[in-house]
Amino acid sequence: MKLLSPLLLLAAAVNASILTLQSPKFTIATKDGQQSRSEPISLAQKPSPLHLSQTDILKLTFQIVDKSSGNGVQPRQVFLRFYDEESGEEGIQPLRVASTGKVKFDLDMSKPPLSIPPTSTAPLEVSLFIGGSTTSTSYSPLKMDLFSLHIPASHPVPPHPDEASFHLLPEIEHTFRPDPKLPPTFISAVFAGAVIAAPWIVLLGLWFSLPSLPLPSLASPSILPFTLSIGAFEFLLYKYWVELKLGDVLFYGAILGGVTVFTGRTALRAVEQRRVGK
Repeated sequence: MKLLSPLLLLAAAVNASILTLQSPKFTIATKDGQQSRSEPISLAQKPSPLHLSQTDILKLTFQIVDKSSGNGVQPRQVFLRFYDEESGEEGIQPLRVASTGKVKFDLDMSKPPLSIPPTSTAPLEVSLFIGGSTTSTSYSPLKMDLFSLHIPASHPVPPHPDEASFHLLPEIEHTFRPDPKLPPTFISAVFAGAVIAAPWIVLLGLWFSLPSLPLPSLASPSILPFTLSIGAFEFLLYKYWVELKLGDVLFYGAILGGVTVFTGRTALRAVEQRRVGK
């Protein structure tokens, strides 16, 4: 007996922590008060589906009580869930509970609440959820499937004036010009050689057009640096074409220009000395 007493007390405590509904009932009426349907809600079996028109009002009443004592209970959270199984849309409607545990909710289809999800021809499955906590006692949470509810299908949402601005625009397609045709490699090589050789041909032509002057050889120590600096300029232009940027060319060209001026003055001085010596 001493062992069984605590177990009996524990079972009684668990029994006292169960909530239930007392006198759950729904009524379908019009605005002028005429009732088209009024039935108690069985907690064991759902009633036949409810149908509401645009002018009907659904009235739902019940009382939340402690199953063991029968006293009214005021849970902190009580709400209805409207769920459309076809579209997957749902809505939550909180319910106000009196201190005695009584709940009254009116669904006026002329002014449906925002908790009603967009509807189709499928019924809404209406469920009741009750939280277990109160101001003084903790109860087991309660979930009950109340009934299936047919309401008029939602009207399509009117398009916003700026809706078209947010639609996907056609993909922009751009047709590029075909790649330019390159001349044959032989022709390119001939013209590239002509461009490279042209300064040297002019220089040699001017050099040998003055036979009356005792000109030094182009390979002499006083002339060769100037000749190499001119060749370096051509190599710099080639590198600019295939690799370097304009800023790099200007930097290296400034340095090479100073060297060319110096070597050019040395070459002119050597030519002048030859002319005076003659």
